Amino acid sequence: MYNTSMSTISLSKTLQEIGLSEHESRVYVAALNLGPTTILQLAQASHVKRTTVYSIIESLQQRGLMSVEIRGLKKMFVAEHPDYLKTVLDEKKAKLDTIFPDLAALFHTHENSNSIKQYDGLPRIKKIYNALLTEIRAHEDYLVISQQEQWFKTDEEYFQKFIERRAKLNINIRMLLQDSPTTRTHKRFEKNYHETIKILPVDTRLTTNLIILPHKLLIHQLTLPYSVIVIEKPDVVLLHRELFEIIWKSIR
Repeated sequence: MYNTSMSTISLSKTLQEIGLSEHESRVYVAALNLGPTTILQLAQASHVKRTTVYSIIESLQQRGLMSVEIRGLKKMFVAEHPDYLKTVLDEKKAKLDTIFPDLAALFHTHENSNSIKQYDGLPRIKKIYNALLTEIRAHEDYLVISQQEQWFKTDEEYFQKFIERRAKLNINIRMLLQDSPTTRTHKRFEKNYHETIKILPVDTRLTTNLIILPHKLLIHQLTLPYSVIVIEKPDVVLLHRELFEIIWKSIR
């Protein structure tokens, strides 16, 4: 008998979120649960009208998620393995990846270039960091003033992967870091991450991570409550770039 537990309902809702219609998701989940089955059984299990199930099966067949088996004089309808669904999503993501730079360029063309925005909470902060890696272009400067040890403690696993992803970009990374055991360890491996690091004077005390990009400034508060301020004001960005260069040149 078809399982109408919350987990099954949740599966159906998630399938809707990734592009299937309500009826498609219900029929597909029912077909997975039933195995080779008939129109009548699918209608009963999915709570979709029998007359509607016919068109839904055709739609699922076009998506590659349903097939037909002939058993004697009977037609049996079979859901394809969910691996195929994942393949379809991977293909869609690959298509999106090919046009993403053009979409991002359109966004920045119309984006307010004099904005100040604040984002609260670690999940939203991670989204901002992810966006940095897609926005920056090859050979552009990525400048940092930070307390590296506290930055890592915010979410060590995520930020370790972040610097590994960042290292794969052909960008100019220069970092001014507060002195700490973590900083000195990181400096020993700076070439592995395509970074150039200078250590700030020992009496420097920071509680933020400052990132300066060509057209954007990011100020990440490293103490609770976590937040990020993103500034896209050309004069403010230029000021911070100049201050960074002054500090950089002062440290041997």
